Amino acid sequence: MTGTTPSIPTGNRNDEIQIYDLHKSFGDLEVLKGITTTVHRGEVVCVIGPSGSGKSTLLRCVNLLEQPTQGRVFILNEEITDPDADIDRLRTTMGMVFQSFNLFPHLTALENCTIAQIRVLKKNPDEARAFAQANLDKVGLGDRGGSYPAQMSGGQQQRVAIARALSMDPEMMLFDEPTSALDPELVGDVLSVMRDLAQGGMTMMVVTHEMAFAREVADRVIFMDGGVIVEEGPPAEVIGKPTHERTRTFLKRVLDPTHVNAGDEDEAYAQRHAADSTPTA
Repeated sequence: MTGTTPSIPTGNRNDEIQIYDLHKSFGDLEVLKGITTTVHRGEVVCVIGPSGSGKSTLLRCVNLLEQPTQGRVFILNEEITDPDADIDRLRTTMGMVFQSFNLFPHLTALENCTIAQIRVLKKNPDEARAFAQANLDKVGLGDRGGSYPAQMSGGQQQRVAIARALSMDPEMMLFDEPTSALDPELVGDVLSVMRDLAQGGMTMMVVTHEMAFAREVADRVIFMDGGVIVEEGPPAEVIGKPTHERTRTFLKRVLDPTHVNAGDEDEAYAQRHAADSTPTA
């Protein structure tokens, strides 16, 4: 039986992020074990899973903040994992928002959103400031352009970080657990900004523990565990009616943590990581 070999990359401009057989090891520890997936233009993909499952490593490999051990990643059909790739140019197409805000403490919010425009994109300072101000308006901080990070709450700082990423005019946004460092009462404002971006058609790849956000906003949910994709599909299926036992166990712990028996989590963690701790010959 013969079949058609898929084209890699696809050549379709709407296949904005293409990941093929991605592996990543840190010494003897293999964190990613062959990830293959595609994120399409305008799609919101939420990546969920337990700590240590490889979610953040996957995201960091997409823009080559981590160098994959094996596999290929294409951004807009250009291979960022090619040794000869213009990595800096390809990174300008992707905005990245981290768990920590990573703002320059000595610069105001407006200056944080203009410095890369001027130095990397070589924009005229007046044009850069106008675009930065528009993005601060977009995240609800139009009146805080003159404030320094220390004068803002964590949620406000994270919204400035989103505005900074948007100020590079990216085609897609990568979010690495953007609300994990925030007080619970500050999470909503950040998620609201992300929801607005999704409704505006921004391509987004989001590593998150916010199940309500994933259920409401995602077009597709990827559940990872042990460095592999265990299950993926629409949120109504993956979160609402998961087919894999590991997915069901994870969601029960996240959505109904008060009914988890003490010690079960320790046992499950030990089972998942037993192979990683086995001495090699």
